[in-house]
Amino acid sequence: MGFILRTIVYTLALLLAAHVVPGIRLDGLTSALVAGLLLGLVNAIVRPILVVLTFPITLLTLGLFLLVLNAFCLWLVSVFVSGFHVAGFWPAFWGALLVSVVSWILTALISDRGRVEVIRRRD
Repeated sequence: MGFILRTIVYTLALLLAAHVVPGIRLDGLTSALVAGLLLGLVNAIVRPILVVLTFPITLLTLGLFLLVLNAFCLWLVSVFVSGFHVAGFWPAFWGALLVSVVSWILTALISDRGRVEVIRRRD
């Protein structure tokens, strides 16, 4: 999926997280777009490094520590984007979980060419 499309997916997921999770606030669409762009960059550059560095604890927790890494990445984005605020660990945790699920669903619905795929059942 293209970087622009992934930024849009992250932006939509962040807007939903700000609406649903208490403790996460976005001040406007511009802040959401910047946060979505930065979240894409953090997930592409910083997160893989953190995954390698924390591999032993991730292995011991059977992968659950990856949720903590996602929360850290969401919090890290909130540090650098002035209109995006995360009020602590638990809002970051639940927001990261929601962003992960929403981006996974939207990514599954969007093909590699950037078109929405319609899934039809055969009767």
